[in-house]
Order: sequence, then structure tokens, then C-alpha cells
Amino acid sequence: MYLAEKWKDYEIIDTGDGNKLERWKHITLCRPDPQVIWPAEKPELWRGADARYYRSERGGGQWEFKNQLPERWQVSYGGLRFYVRPTGFKHTGLFPEQAVNWDWMSNLVRQAGREVSVLNLFGYTGGATCALAAAGARVCHVDAAKGMVIWAKENAALCGLEDAPLRFIIDDAQKFVERELRRGHTYDAILMDPPSYGRGPDGSVWKLEERLYPLVERCALLMSNRPLFFLINAYTTGLAPSVLKDILQKTVVARLGGVASADEVGIPVTHGGVVLPCGASGRWEAR
Repeated sequence: MYLAEKWKDYEIIDTGDGNKLERWKHITLCRPDPQVIWPAEKPELWRGADARYYRSERGGGQWEFKNQLPERWQVSYGGLRFYVRPTGFKHTGLFPEQAVNWDWMSNLVRQAGREVSVLNLFGYTGGATCALAAAGARVCHVDAAKGMVIWAKENAALCGLEDAPLRFIIDDAQKFVERELRRGHTYDAILMDPPSYGRGPDGSVWKLEERLYPLVERCALLMSNRPLFFLINAYTTGLAPSVLKDILQKTVVARLGGVASADEVGIPVTHGGVVLPCGASGRWEAR
């Protein structure tokens, strides 16, 4: 398992009864997690949570705040800083488990000893973008949601990356890839963090199981003649890590050689002696 275990400002305190109790710096949140099918280890700790998200039987849900929270606050990871806040659909604007991938990609960029161009598809609020830019990469960040791109720019500024070679694009990932292919543009590294289900700006429907493989297949054609890495993240619980490895084998490895691997991504839980799985990642490295 790829473990995100270097956080100081984030912690999963306990898990139980379909929820996880988290510490985001000085604020504790209780959020649903479908992987948690056991009772809580320390029930007494949960009573102090600052806010709890309740799912609705009709879909979605809402936050219940025990204490007044700031509109947003900052968390740090190494030299990186990010804004977080409770959003309407249980999220906070950051996926802490992805720190293990930030470290992996950043190390590859630093070891390359040259400028590395990276395409970040479904870039969300820019956690990976900031990590890669801080490591010295030139990053093109693409997301279909204007609000997320604005948030990513704010995170980049918070990290002191205002002058870094960053491009922020509001666009549908698939359409952007097709345009880049027509333009003849290439990238040394590509990462993607697609949703399980979503809608593009034009109302087009995205279903991971139907559209992931064709997208990766097209992205493989965008890789430069000095490729470095390719990363696929998937939160769909029914998608085994080996599926991501197989996709990379059939696309990137078939075209460029190198080595593909995949595993679950997880975060250790402070109480209970377990690791909470948070999806899977497929990785490719040039050799």
C-alpha cells in the first residue's frame, strides 16, 4: 500500500460506524466513509468534533457545526500550504492521502536534473500542482470547474509559487487533450485524478469505467521523447489497483516501455491499529 504517513497538520484520529474522525490542524471534523464498517475504537473522542457531515437519504447531505469555524484555514505539508474548508458535498478541498503521490512525483522531478513539463488533468485545488511546481516542474493545471481553478491559484500563491511556470486552464480534460494532440504539444509527465462520475461544462457525462481507458490511451500520445512518469488515481471502490496497472500496461508501457505498478492508497489511523484505504493509484516510470 502507498501510505501517506508524513502529515503533521492532518490526522485520522479514529474510524467507526461509517465515519472517520479527522484533525485538520486545530479543527476536528467527522465525515462519512463507506470503507469504515467497524465500530469506533474511542467513542469518547468523537463528542468533541467541531463539525459533522450527515448524509441525506435523498442524496447529498449537510454539515452540522458544534463550534463556529473560520470560513477557511490553512494546513501545511512540508513546505507546502493549502486552504481547506467544509464544502457542500462533505469535501474540504484537499485529499490528504495524495501526499504520498506528491512525494513520489516530486522526487522524480528533482532527480531528473532538468526542466520537466507536467500535465495535471482534473487538477482540483492544486495539491499536486503545487508540490510539482515547488520541486521545479513546469505544470499545466486543467480542471472544468472555475471555482476549483481559482482555489488552486490561491493555494499556489499561499505556497509562494506566484512566479512559478504554472498555467491554469478551465476546460474539459478530454477536449483539452484532443486539442493538445492537434497542436503537437507534448509533456514529460502526466497525472490525472478523475471523478467516478461527473458532468463537463457542456453537460457531457463522465463515467470512470467507460471513459478512463480511452483518455489514458490518448494521453499516452502526449508523452514527450523524454518521458518521466504517468499517474492515475481512482476513488471508485470497485476498481482494483491491478486494473490501473493493466491500463498503463496496454497504453503507456506498450508505447514507451518502462515499468507500471499499482496499489491501494491509505492513511494510518491513530486509534485502532488500522490503515484506512482511500482508493488506488497506478504509477508508470520510465526506465
